Amino acid sequence: MEIAELVTRLARLQVSSLSDADKTLPVCDPAIGPLLPDVTLVGTAFTVRSDGDLLGMIDAIGQAGPGTVLVAATDGSPLAASGELFATEGRRRGIAGIAVDGWCRDLRGLRRVGLPVFARGTTPAAGPAAGPSVVQVPVRFGGVDVRPGDIVFGDDDGLLIAPPERVAAALERAEEIERVEAEVAAGMGRGRSLHELTNAAEHLRAVAAGEPSTFRFQP
Repeated sequence: MEIAELVTRLARLQVSSLSDADKTLPVCDPAIGPLLPDVTLVGTAFTVRSDGDLLGMIDAIGQAGPGTVLVAATDGSPLAASGELFATEGRRRGIAGIAVDGWCRDLRGLRRVGLPVFARGTTPAAGPAAGPSVVQVPVRFGGVDVRPGDIVFGDDDGLLIAPPERVAAALERAEEIERVEAEVAAGMGRGRSLHELTNAAEHLRAVAAGEPSTFRFQP
């Protein structure tokens, strides 16, 4: 599957659905979340090391192409690795977003820019831009090994990062999950109970009896 098609289809989904479709897909530390609400971040990883120095981010923001996500590993640095100006340039260049395993700043400015930014939180303090610059190398991000070109997929629930082929393999199942859940939600809207729209009664009986069973929706 072409990356463009994969990204387009992912943008219609929730991260939780993809995670349900393949529960082995790597999810980043849940402490890393969106700094702006109601955003979906999806693109290919452009990796950078930013452990207290900004030169790597400056270099990365000048190289990363449209549709990429800057994925910044900070090695636990307490300093901000990104802020309003990087987000502004990212928006201008068509970058999909910025993800930092650490801290950002300029939250008011980030709200104005509107580019999806994921981080552990904010701090006003940032480091120098002295270098060296290290970009497009494998990094460890939020407990996940990330390589350039991996798919970065995030929303209000958190971030999932995996190779394109693994994401593509789970995509149809994720789309089916959302279709079924939408039917269940519609049924509840018409007054039916959640139990009626699942095999809950049968599944509970089987589990209690020690019999094999799988919980499922049946709208």
